[in-house]
Amino acid sequence: MTSPTQQDTADYITQSGQMAWTVPGLANTHNPRPIRTVGVIGAGTMGGGISMNFATAGIEVKIVETTQQGLDRGLSVVRGHYQRSADKGRFPQHEVEARMRRFTGCLAIADLADCDLIIEAVFENLDLKRTVFAEIDRVAKQGAILATNTSALNIDEIAAMTQRPQDVIGLHFFSPANVMKLLEIVRADQTSDAIVATCMALAKTINKTAVLVGVCPGFVGNRILFKRQAQALKLVYKGVMPWDVDAALKAFGFRMGPFQMSDLAGLDLGWSKGAKTHNPIRDALCEVDRRGQKTSAGYYDYDTARTPVPSEVSVEIITRLTGVKPIEMAPQTIIETCIFPMINEALKILEENKVQRPTDIDVVWLNGYGWPVDKGGLMFFADTIGAPEILRKMQALAAEDDAFSPAILLQTLAETGGRFIDIDTGGLKTGPL
Repeated sequence: MTSPTQQDTADYITQSGQMAWTVPGLANTHNPRPIRTVGVIGAGTMGGGISMNFATAGIEVKIVETTQQGLDRGLSVVRGHYQRSADKGRFPQHEVEARMRRFTGCLAIADLADCDLIIEAVFENLDLKRTVFAEIDRVAKQGAILATNTSALNIDEIAAMTQRPQDVIGLHFFSPANVMKLLEIVRADQTSDAIVATCMALAKTINKTAVLVGVCPGFVGNRILFKRQAQALKLVYKGVMPWDVDAALKAFGFRMGPFQMSDLAGLDLGWSKGAKTHNPIRDALCEVDRRGQKTSAGYYDYDTARTPVPSEVSVEIITRLTGVKPIEMAPQTIIETCIFPMINEALKILEENKVQRPTDIDVVWLNGYGWPVDKGGLMFFADTIGAPEILRKMQALAAEDDAFSPAILLQTLAETGGRFIDIDTGGLKTGPL
């Protein structure tokens, strides 16, 4: 590809977004099921945000928490979001009450027996989700759609807890769920066409951009993100400071880099006191109560305006754990080290038939992860670099860690001169491949 113009890039983004709605092989005879009432299990940040999408669209919502206190707190947060929007003039004041009247608070999953769609939004723990789904299966009416909001777990294992795996699907909302446009619709091995058709139609009703993907660790978006995070951490172990990694990726076009993003999400996400995880630096920061923006300290120090400032405490912890002194690295080298593995992983997802088309990968990253719009998407950007250059970088990274071995598709493109955005591996496939 020659260097694309702004119009080329804009046209590509528009066309990719339109194509994402097309599901090859989905029978036209499958009319969407009516969704009049939605049940959401969990009134925390995700559950509350997910619920708002439906209430805003005029759909009744039953939201479940384990305690009255938790339920009240969750509904209060929802009301606060709506009130702030009304205060900003986005809709009239009376609409706040109209939307809140669509909520019914519940303290038992059994209260969701009449719901047309039930979405589980509990903690990201497979055993917990399996337990919840077994209970949903016992109480949900026949024909109800059973959905999980998991961001990475095996939905086939969750569906196996029910007597109706054909009715189970992943609806992966992105945080904040009431704001972010992307919805990864995750088709499990036994998910029926009717359920897929209904969820794709529902995504339009609640004003989301939907992309249909398959079951694999992290699905499409997070699976690719994990590779970027892994390489960013590897750079820190070589002596590159977190803020230098972040600065390079911000210069590339991201709103924030991986370490600032981690601070924003909370370094203690999935961590507990005394835990030893795959990231000893994160563990050490948490142990001294540097847990991100919420404690005004993580990888960075934060002032009252939450402005990130490089931290001498972090430098000391990183240096002690890595055994290397801080070094400088060219921003372009940092960019290639973090971005090229993302492209490579996207190709592996295509090889495994866990996504319909390469352009869908770009829709995911543009709408859910802040990919810079001027670069058109991951696959679009890859065509501006060329497979041979990306292959050379991946071969070098693979020499250090075979988890980054070049995708077969990458080698093929380098040999044939084909385009990333034209790759056709046969679309999304479920069941034994």
